[in-house]
Amino acid sequence: MALKRRNKVDASFSMSSMTDIVFLLLIFFMVTSTLIAPNALKLLLPESNNQTAAKAITTVSITADLKYYVNTDGTPRRVSFGEIEPALQRAVGNEEEAYVSLHADKSVPIEQVVKVMNIAKRNKYKMILATAPEH
Repeated sequence: MALKRRNKVDASFSMSSMTDIVFLLLIFFMVTSTLIAPNALKLLLPESNNQTAAKAITTVSITADLKYYVNTDGTPRRVSFGEIEPALQRAVGNEEEAYVSLHADKSVPIEQVVKVMNIAKRNKYKMILATAPEH
């Protein structure tokens, strides 16, 4: 007497759910990659092998075409040279150990860098000159 099995095991695998997951991951990574640095300035920094552990309160950037940006709330804001000092004073407030990071393109004349450093010295801020890692 031969007995037949009523339930047959289906060994096939449906890829439709896997493609849905891959599609959702693709969308997720596309969205998060644009949020990493949407307002970053393109600067070619001078190279150095030194690092500092100090945390800067704010950042002053000078682009190759001599435009000034002050980054106080996470977004670089273009300012004129005369507006740098008041913007830094607002950002620093009453901090005693105020560190300001200076990001200057390597083609910027040293005179422009020294002018910003003089502003920091007048206000007793400690200036950190940002550099790229040396190769």
